[in-house]
Amino acid sequence: MHEGQLALMIPMIALIGSFIVIIYLRRYQNEERMTMIEKGVDPQFFNIKKSLNTSWALRGSLLLIGAGIGLLLGNVLEDVFNMDEEVAYFSMLFIWGGIGLGASYLIEEKKAKSEKN
Repeated sequence: MHEGQLALMIPMIALIGSFIVIIYLRRYQNEERMTMIEKGVDPQFFNIKKSLNTSWALRGSLLLIGAGIGLLLGNVLEDVFNMDEEVAYFSMLFIWGGIGLGASYLIEEKKAKSEKN
């Protein structure tokens, strides 16, 4: 098989696979609901609204901000201090990405504490 053919088949297989997964998830969700209705569970159970949790957006944004700062400082380390390229970029990405995740944890804890009071 040529590389071009393989490169075309990978996205097609991924799309078909994701389509099949979505169909099976919906099918089993429907079967589960039908079984619960047969057992006598109140149909209003399905209409319960989940509380909106925005912590994933905060985590993701602070992680990306930290990664951006890490890339910038990795470039500075490489150019100014003549460090190895891999060491400079990866060390700064991990350090600043971790700082971003730590900041999101602290913000979420502060928010949870203020909501508790």
